[in-house]
Amino acid sequence: MSVETVSRLGQNFGRSVLASLFLLGGTNKLVNFDPTRQSMEGVGLEPAGLLLPIVIALELIGGALVALGRWFVAPAALLLALFTLATNFVFHDFWNMADDRSAHELSLFFKNVSIFGALIFVAAVTNGVDENG
Repeated sequence: MSVETVSRLGQNFGRSVLASLFLLGGTNKLVNFDPTRQSMEGVGLEPAGLLLPIVIALELIGGALVALGRWFVAPAALLLALFTLATNFVFHDFWNMADDRSAHELSLFFKNVSIFGALIFVAAVTNGVDENG
């Protein structure tokens, strides 16, 4: 197997695994719409009923574009990166917590920073080029 083949397989597999987070997240939000809306309202995201369908569409469409690697990969990865970073400051604000949850939220915060970095990497190496062709 050539280096190019291994590289292409690695890129395809890596993008698919990374995108699965958003595909599963969007599906979960769709299936659990009301509890997710209530969670968004609980942190002050209004109007949650309008924002949630946008979030679901971003996760499902953006995740699919990144996973497939054929069209609009870089813009989709960048939008998902910005979304991931933004949700970090709303849902994982460990600096506002004084109890045992702060350590858990700190871990989630930096997990999301890593996902943000991976999405930036995908956008940078894709550079608008058809990855599969």
